[in-house]
Amino acid sequence: MKLLHSGKVRDVYSVENEAGGDDLLLVASDRLSIYDVVLPTTIPDKGALLTALSLWWFDRLADLVPNHVISATDVPPEFAGRAIRCRPLQMLPVECIARGYLTGLGLKEYEKQGTVSGIELPPGLVEGSKLPEPIFTPTTKAPVGEHDEFMTFDEVVATVGAPTAERLRALTLAVYSRGASIAAESGILVADTKLEFGLDPAGEIVLGDEVLTSDSSRFWPADQWQPGRPQFSFDKQYVRDWSATLDWDRTPPGPEVPVDVVAATRARYVEVYERITGSTWGS
Repeated sequence: MKLLHSGKVRDVYSVENEAGGDDLLLVASDRLSIYDVVLPTTIPDKGALLTALSLWWFDRLADLVPNHVISATDVPPEFAGRAIRCRPLQMLPVECIARGYLTGLGLKEYEKQGTVSGIELPPGLVEGSKLPEPIFTPTTKAPVGEHDEFMTFDEVVATVGAPTAERLRALTLAVYSRGASIAAESGILVADTKLEFGLDPAGEIVLGDEVLTSDSSRFWPADQWQPGRPQFSFDKQYVRDWSATLDWDRTPPGPEVPVDVVAATRARYVEVYERITGSTWGS
């Protein structure tokens, strides 16, 4: 194996396949990042939870968009359970985000300008408001330690061309709608989600990285949803909220996370995995 890239959470290796070519090995670590800063404290089982949930979703989205998965079992034993052997892709330089509810950086942008990624929203929305319809709010892909910035759709067109931009928007909203519908059956609201796409050798757009996980999405319990206040989240929002109590400027190095916050965060990752998939973690 050859390490190609070490990201905020995932490490990417090149591994030889039976045909003598190279596949990619995408390994999810237990690292945690908030505000594009990798924290020094890990969350036990996080990498395995993210991998298992991604694989569950890839299966249920395959008719909407092809994905990069080759195998979740043909991986080195030291990475078993948290690695995916996948097809190499030419990754597109856009973070594709769909929002169905107003929160996070989208809320902050709306409060300043009444828009998110150039999309005008109705007046009077508050934290946690359901949007009239899901919206595509892409961002740049910033290097580790730097922050992503909102992009307008016109900026996406300028970056990847109009046909690809249109396809990315349509696929992102389709994946979000399918995911939100399935999660709703388990009493989970998908407030927003981030997707990454790449091109295969034939130029087809393929879904890569992770999909609809607690790292890439905000999951809220539907029975506790109440606009106008912060929502209970089955994701790393709990760590973001904890960090807001600190005197930290959201630049590296990140703060150590207390044991109780680590335990609560892991419990939320486990619970949303179990509620969405219907499987008991570790079974």
